[in-house]
Amino acid sequence: MSKKKSRHESATPATEWLKAHGVSFQEYSYDYVEHGGTAYVAQTFGFDHHGIVKTLIMQDEHAKPLVVLMHGDCEVSTKNLARQIGCKHIAPCSVEQAQRNSGYQVGGTSPFGTRKAMPVFVEKSILDLPRIYINGGRRGYIVEIDSCVLTNELHATPVAVAIPGT
Repeated sequence: MSKKKSRHESATPATEWLKAHGVSFQEYSYDYVEHGGTAYVAQTFGFDHHGIVKTLIMQDEHAKPLVVLMHGDCEVSTKNLARQIGCKHIAPCSVEQAQRNSGYQVGGTSPFGTRKAMPVFVEKSILDLPRIYINGGRRGYIVEIDSCVLTNELHATPVAVAIPGT
């Protein structure tokens, strides 16, 4: 298991977006493990799993894509999300559709610098954390940023849709 902290190791659309918006970030690289998810990242670096944010590409009943940012140790109540944002139905996109919408490979999806402009929703309790860890735009690569970037720069809309993870 290799892990390293680095300083601007290599550019991705996400890190280019962060730089263009004047966001300072710390980079972390690790050996990607298929289906390891945020639990693997937490274990690799010794981070609190709750402070690792996963980026989920979902869609409404009209197949309009949206981004949901959730704690790594929680799941999204799609029923509550649909109700809070005024939709009839929200569901995860297929892997292929998520990759087309975001421009990122699943497992390396970042909310920053996506291919398509999509509304972004963030679990409001994430904003209570001073610093978060979120994908930096490729598999095996996360960035640490201030949580306020999600609302101040990304213009994410806070929602309360977290349910305990399984």
